[in-house]
Formats: sequence, C-alpha cells, structure tokens
Amino acid sequence: MVERVTISHPRLPAGFDGVAIAAVADVHASPLRGGRSRVQRVVELVNSLHADLVCLLGDLVHNARHAPQYVPLFAELEAPHGVWATLGNHEHGFFWYSRYLGGPRGPSADEWRCLYAQAGIRLLVNETTAVERNGSRIWLVGVDDAYSDHADLSAALPPEPDADFRLAITHSPDVLDHPRIAELALTIAGHTHGGQIRLPRLGPLYAPCRRFRERAAGLVNANGTTLYVTRGAGEGFPLRLLCPREISLITLRAHSKA
Repeated sequence: MVERVTISHPRLPAGFDGVAIAAVADVHASPLRGGRSRVQRVVELVNSLHADLVCLLGDLVHNARHAPQYVPLFAELEAPHGVWATLGNHEHGFFWYSRYLGGPRGPSADEWRCLYAQAGIRLLVNETTAVERNGSRIWLVGVDDAYSDHADLSAALPPEPDADFRLAITHSPDVLDHPRIAELALTIAGHTHGGQIRLPRLGPLYAPCRRFRERAAGLVNANGTTLYVTRGAGEGFPLRLLCPREISLITLRAHSKA
C-alpha cells in the first residue's frame, strides 16, 4: 500500500515546498520472495506516484549475492531530482533478526556504488550532496546502516552551517540516538518492517531497533528532530498482522497548511 504523509518544517526552503519523496525500503528481493516480479511491481508502483525524488533505504535484496540479479531492475525508476540509495544490513551481510548470525560478507561500499551507478542510482555512504530545486537548496545526507555498525553521521554531515535544511536517508532508525541527530531536520528510515506483527493498542510485539514501540513505524519526534520509519515493501519472513507493506510518499511543506 502507499502511505501518504505530509511533514512541515520551518527551515524548508520555499523552492522545496510541496516536494514529494518516494521512500522504498526492505524489498528483500530473492528467488523465494517474489523475485523479479516483486521488484517490477515495486518499480511500477513507485513510478506511478510521480515523486520528485526516490530514496531507496536499504535491504533491496535479501542476500547480497543476488544483487547483480535484482539491482539492475531498479534502473527503471524515474524521478526528476534523482534516485538515491543507502545501504542496509542485508547489503552488509547481516540478517535483520540477528547481526551476529549473518551470512557471507557483502560487497564493499565501492562495489555497491558501482552496481548502483550502472542502474543510474546514486549511492550515498556516510556522505552528503546538495539537491537544488526552484532556486533553493537542501542537503541530502546518506547515512550508512547503524544496525551493522556502519553509520557515521559525523562524517556524513555537510561542513556548511546547519541553517540549511538537512534531509537524511538511512536504513536503521537507531541513528536517532546519535548525539548530532538534531542537526538533521528530517530522517527517513526503514529496517523494522513496522514490527510485522502488531496488536490493537499494544502495537508491535518486536522490532529490531531501540524503543521499538515508539520507532517501529511512522512519525517520531524526538531528540530535537523528526524521524519517519517506513514499514517496508517486503520482508524476510513472510508473516504480517495489522502491519501491511508500505511504500511511502512523503510531501514536504515549508509551513503548516492548517
């Protein structure tokens, strides 16, 4: 399903008012999880949203060895301001349910960068780039996966003063506990699958992040910033209850329309 969210922020430049971001996480493409057809359905749905930016938040493949088979399919994604990606724990060879029981080590960051580049996708690994629209600029900050200990927010932050709007894309929501997180206006993350199993009033029974009842899915305002966690477009273990798959369409507003 498509989850449509509007987020307002006073520092968002006027030129980015109304910009739409499609956030895709946790496709977990593999031969046993829908294979090429799942990826193609995700790509078709994302393109139908006509987003200004597309952000891929990691775990696009379930096993890193399948990357050459599935990553090229994402080349069909279209967005006028680019398709951007960051790495997840599965790209690094760590299973989501236990970082200590992971599979073989995944490709290096440079190898992933090359693979994504061949698909026309810009991979951000603890680095920042400027995005310009209608004469305005924001910083897009790509933070590597915190769950597998690859995140380095300090290295990723731009050197310029923090007056500009900084939007971070990352895999694990645990980056929210970094001491410099307040320098980001908004962070978009995945990894949790929303907990996959949620109960009325109780919420998720478990999710692989800190304070999972607060951070497993949706909007979180904490530590001087805003975080949005998408429930993901797939999962490793195919069981969900009251927690449907999600592709997020996030519209940014320079001020509240209320």
